[in-house]
Amino acid sequence: MRSVTAAAGAAAVLAGLITAAGPASAAAAACSPAIELLPALPGLSGGTVAGFGTGGLVVGESGSRPAYWTGAEHTVHAVPLPAGFDRGRVKAVSATGLMVGTATRDSDRAAIAFTHQLGAATSEALTAPLPEWQDVGVDVNASGRVVAVDNGVAKEWVNGKVVRELPVPAGEIPGTRITSLNGINKRGDIVGTATGSYFDADNDIQVTKTFPVVWPAGGGYPPYSLQVWNGYHHSFSTIGRDIDDRGRVVGLEDYYYRNDPKLTPAVWKKPYDALPADPGRLNGYHDLELSGTSPTTNVAVGTATNFEESWPSYFQAVYWPGKGAPLALPFPAGAPGAVPLSRAFAATDDDRVGGTVSDRETGANSAVIWTCASRQAYAPKG
Repeated sequence: MRSVTAAAGAAAVLAGLITAAGPASAAAAACSPAIELLPALPGLSGGTVAGFGTGGLVVGESGSRPAYWTGAEHTVHAVPLPAGFDRGRVKAVSATGLMVGTATRDSDRAAIAFTHQLGAATSEALTAPLPEWQDVGVDVNASGRVVAVDNGVAKEWVNGKVVRELPVPAGEIPGTRITSLNGINKRGDIVGTATGSYFDADNDIQVTKTFPVVWPAGGGYPPYSLQVWNGYHHSFSTIGRDIDDRGRVVGLEDYYYRNDPKLTPAVWKKPYDALPADPGRLNGYHDLELSGTSPTTNVAVGTATNFEESWPSYFQAVYWPGKGAPLALPFPAGAPGAVPLSRAFAATDDDRVGGTVSDRETGANSAVIWTCASRQAYAPKG
């Protein structure tokens, strides 16, 4: 593990760039700003931090293998893949070390969600395989409640047993199904994504709607269909990526039509009776997606993107404190390569952010943690 203090490393990178520092949260009062590059598994390279556990436990992937890190030096450990699968990542971990992640196999590009209990010798497949590297959403909350879509059915598990199946919201368009479950908060509220599609013969058009859904904890209330800016054309997909303990959902509207992509950040708040808020863009970047949120401090993190000829070519990790403009997180001294890129996926109440840094030219990358992230976040000059 290499650790670069903000004063010694990040300050040199930021010289001449910072126009306004991000506000420090109350939780950050006792932390020390640093940018930590995490080690890779032996014989492999690169990695991503995707989630945080208790006691310094960090989860993600290393060299396209599921992994976790422990201790102040972030000692790296391999997570066994489910039998027959070749690569994967851990997305989240409960307070008792129950990890959830996704795995793929090279032979037919099938993908599954899996679970792994810290200390166990094996991992267990949770869902039936999906073909051709399809995205598999899965999450676990602090108490160990696991959510994923299995064989077309949205489910919640406790102690390895299915405790409920999650319905499609009433009144949605024909053909609507739940395609992924992406987040579950401490209380047990769940956010996922639904897609519906049908042919409107009267108007001779195909109607498609992809939108987030929130299922309240316990199943005592019907699910909420979250409002979207644009809803009935296949070029628009609106996705809920995470939900905090107050029920705030973060995600994005993903637009792609005729080689004209656009990623718009979106934030929904209870009682989910309004269109999402758009927190704006990072100065110098055209697009932004939000991927994760802290449990209670109102922070969201994600990635700003610029496209070249419809391909995403430049990435910058973003820290949004919940108000004001999105801010950038600095690159560490010694980041891979001369053209650094970064992405952020997870945030904690103690002001840590996890993600990856890489080089655009070579593809070399490293798992990374920003500590005291609010003190390092900055607004780039135009």
